[in-house]
Amino acid sequence: MAPDGRLRESTRRRYLKVDTATVADVLDVLGLPDQGLAPEFAPYPAAAGKMGGWAYTIRGRMTRYAGSGDPPKMKAVDGVGRGELTVWSGEGRGVCFFGELIALGMKRRGCAGALVDGGIRDIEWIAKQRFPVYARYRTPVQSIGRWKVTGWQVPVELPGADGVIVIPERVAEEVLTEAERLTAKEARIRRELDRGATLKEMLKKYGHV
Repeated sequence: MAPDGRLRESTRRRYLKVDTATVADVLDVLGLPDQGLAPEFAPYPAAAGKMGGWAYTIRGRMTRYAGSGDPPKMKAVDGVGRGELTVWSGEGRGVCFFGELIALGMKRRGCAGALVDGGIRDIEWIAKQRFPVYARYRTPVQSIGRWKVTGWQVPVELPGADGVIVIPERVAEEVLTEAERLTAKEARIRRELDRGATLKEMLKKYGHV
């Protein structure tokens, strides 16, 4: 892996060690309060665990078409790099954007997971691959003939609120360093609370808890 690739992977792994809530607090301080995504994004399966990576966007739209596949989707997926997280947009309205086989292809390319503004299927099989997916809903209905990829590595819009955090690349290192500092502070507070300290004492000692 090239030096830049090693740095990106190191940054990604460091982010996996801090909580999204801590990252959200840091972003608030930096004047970036609207980085959370909608709570409808949920892990599939429920035990998918944490995921994080550099965004690789894939955009599509609902459209009727003939044929047995979506070549642009295959081309988009083939471009995913190691440590990247595919971000699928296009509000599929009742269809899944991909299933087990595409998930397996992404994993073999080193993809870190997928965030899907739409549906997902083959959840049991994806779980066996240990490939984390967060999606809006699950459905057995495939996208072929219904939803088509229209572009990748382009700007996308996702519903906002809370649950998933989006970190602008320009502040990624600053946010990470501060989140790690706050994580260490929280660990100290937990230890002191376990030893019998009160919340009032912690507030006086550390400020915001």
